[in-house]
Amino acid sequence: MRLIRTLRAFVAHESAGGVLLALAAVAALALANSPLAFLYDAFLDTPVEVRAGTLHIAKPLLLWINDGLMALFFFLVGLEIKREVVEGELSEVRQVMLPAFAAVGGMAVPAAIYAAINVGDPVALAGWAIPAATDIAFALGVLSLLGKRVPVGLKMFLLTLAILDDLGAIVIIALFYAGDLAPASLAVAAVALVALFTLNRSNVVRLAPYLFVGLVLWVSVLKSGVHATLAGVALAFFIPLWSNGDGSQSLLRRLEQDLRPLVVFAILPLFAFANAGVSLHGVGLATLIAPVPLGIAAGLLVGKTIGVFAASWLVVQFGFARLPEGADWRAMFGVAVLCGIGFTMSLFIAGLAFEGAGSEYVVQTRLGVLLGSLAAAVIGLTILRAVLPLRSNQ
Repeated sequence: MRLIRTLRAFVAHESAGGVLLALAAVAALALANSPLAFLYDAFLDTPVEVRAGTLHIAKPLLLWINDGLMALFFFLVGLEIKREVVEGELSEVRQVMLPAFAAVGGMAVPAAIYAAINVGDPVALAGWAIPAATDIAFALGVLSLLGKRVPVGLKMFLLTLAILDDLGAIVIIALFYAGDLAPASLAVAAVALVALFTLNRSNVVRLAPYLFVGLVLWVSVLKSGVHATLAGVALAFFIPLWSNGDGSQSLLRRLEQDLRPLVVFAILPLFAFANAGVSLHGVGLATLIAPVPLGIAAGLLVGKTIGVFAASWLVVQFGFARLPEGADWRAMFGVAVLCGIGFTMSLFIAGLAFEGAGSEYVVQTRLGVLLGSLAAAVIGLTILRAVLPLRSNQ
């Protein structure tokens, strides 16, 4: 019984998702550098096929995780974005100004730093967006380690920034990481979107019709050359936020509530396990300071800090927004550093950027993401631990 209570308390804690992500990444690294590495590779290369009539989808397990399960993650992100836009932190322009500008700065500066370090290498330049993403679960998980010392306003700033950051990453994936487009599949996807719009406008609040059309949308987008995870975001935007008038929760809120544990405690750790494993055999200082890993790590740690903090300072100085309630510039700097925890989204974009480019890029991108995210987590937490207690004692 004590074990069960302990597990329940862990699951309820805000840092649980970040802890599981870290454990999954460590397990992947340990396995990839052990005598059992062949089992790790065999697991990821396991062929999985689905066939229904003329429809045939055959992918290794790694791509089912990245294209299939991660579509559920993006679906959850889409639900959160819609709810926040309609009735949450993103519904009022004044409230969203600070995190919106911070998110833009936090994407532009890391991308510029990466591009500057990798200028002259057209293959490496494809990874410019890797350090532009912030991992919501990891960043909030690290912040929650400080408990009640963190002002609510500061936590909401980070959450809103991370959501907008994810929205920016979605746009980047759609615009810059699409493959060769298949017009027929895109036409089917367009029909599916019209069907979802019709369901929404017809006040349909049952889940089954949305799931069926959403599955058609996912398959068509998968076959179209656009990354399949975008289907999850598109589907989320059509899920109704209103209830049927009987006092029950809306479909969107129910789905958000039901999906979050699955995504946080299963899908994201599995994604981390599948994508963080990298063999360190032969990795030395020369590998770590190569342009790709250096650009990613510098973009995450230095670029995110400068971009988020400088954009926030400018918006406040020009009077467009105010600092989050209970926060000062020292705390804002610490949170800006935490925004450099890219991990999940950075690994995801890296897989798109260097798909088919060679194993050396896989190793380098994973090293850059892991090192940059780890440094941002440790340094950001250290700064906030030193700053926030001083504020709470005043």
